[in-house]
Amino acid sequence: MRALLFPGQGAQEIGMGMLACAKHPAARDLFLRADEILGIPLTRIVREGPGEDLTRTEYAQPAIFVTSLAVLAGRRAAGLFEDASFQAAAGLSLGEYTAHCFAGTFSFEDGLKLVRARGLAMQDAATRIPSGMTSLVGADPAAAERVCARARGAGVLVVANLNAPGQVVLSGDCEALARVPEAATAEGIRRCIPLSVAGAFHSPLMAPARDALEAALAATTMHAPRIPIWSNVTAAPVQDVTTIRMLLARQVVEPVRWEETMRGLEAAGCHEAAEPPPGRVLSALARKCAPGIAMLALPEEEA
Repeated sequence: MRALLFPGQGAQEIGMGMLACAKHPAARDLFLRADEILGIPLTRIVREGPGEDLTRTEYAQPAIFVTSLAVLAGRRAAGLFEDASFQAAAGLSLGEYTAHCFAGTFSFEDGLKLVRARGLAMQDAATRIPSGMTSLVGADPAAAERVCARARGAGVLVVANLNAPGQVVLSGDCEALARVPEAATAEGIRRCIPLSVAGAFHSPLMAPARDALEAALAATTMHAPRIPIWSNVTAAPVQDVTTIRMLLARQVVEPVRWEETMRGLEAAGCHEAAEPPPGRVLSALARKCAPGIAMLALPEEEA
């Protein structure tokens, strides 16, 4: 079995996808369609920046979504990519939406509108309570939970991402996060790295975003994906439309179980996976989580 793994927020960089656009009308057309559908100059923001705009959740999420699909479109046009050669897909947080679009769960236009709505809803939720995320280097899930218990106080502090062995991310309000370094030291954790994000993603503080997404997902036409998509919430494959809607809404308030997802894919017989641009984060995580899965690069410069 071969799988496609789609990147999430944080992988964005100025100029991503532009080489594919320069080479292939199919890639360029997706960006131009995105500009028209969203009514924003997404292509210009991706091509020129400024970086402060591209890192904003409301722009970063549609930009990454379009980049991944545009690069695949370019490779497809060059005869370097066949959809049928992949039997499963997954994506990290935002990337789960890209995986569903690739698999035909919803159209490019509907997927783009969903991703834009998701980014706006998450940005809005992040402004309500000062919050953020911190990566614990060298922590296992049990130690991360103990850090949360020590530092939470009367606030919100939860495990948000279980990315790989020794790489766990916490989300919470700023007051609780300020207590994390001391709590982490008490648990013998080597380092705490505050992340440059708008707020406490994948935590209860994203409840307003979940509510907005439930409405957007309910209004979106969906079909059973042609291949199983592995859910961030359950770390298991899903193809039922009702379940997909429910899990995509829950995703913003629940942990991303990426390590379990990669191990599940490996146990299910996945021997090879590919990560479209932007970034190579998922390839690095795969080597830690599921060394039996060979990772393939899909660079846009090859097409």
